[in-house]
Amino acid sequence: MPKYQFRVDVKPQFLPEQSDPSASLYMFAYTITITNTGSLAAQLISRTWNINDAQGLHEKVRGLGVVGHQPLLRSGESFEYTSGTRLRTPTGTMHGQYFCVAEDGEKFDVDIPMFVLDALSHEPGSRNLH
Repeated sequence: MPKYQFRVDVKPQFLPEQSDPSASLYMFAYTITITNTGSLAAQLISRTWNINDAQGLHEKVRGLGVVGHQPLLRSGESFEYTSGTRLRTPTGTMHGQYFCVAEDGEKFDVDIPMFVLDALSHEPGSRNLH
């Protein structure tokens, strides 16, 4: 078992009731479950998101923690949160990184693989990302 490893599971969802396609406003929620699959406890310190719409608009968002938390996860523990983003097109993608520090002081990054935001399908998507 690796010492420093988190698994990231993402479930994106289109929010039609908060969107206004006539104004090019598409709202999405995404629920993320972060699981420490490594052998050492580690704390999520910050995150970086890359948000891309279908017209090539790219936004980078950085910040401390996730939804106001910097969870400390022991081996096998999970933390789940829901957040959101808006796009000016009905489809787009997100990907990013979490910056973490293990209990032994080692710093490491956790990649959040790309997932699709899609208002056209109207079906909440679910994708397991490792």
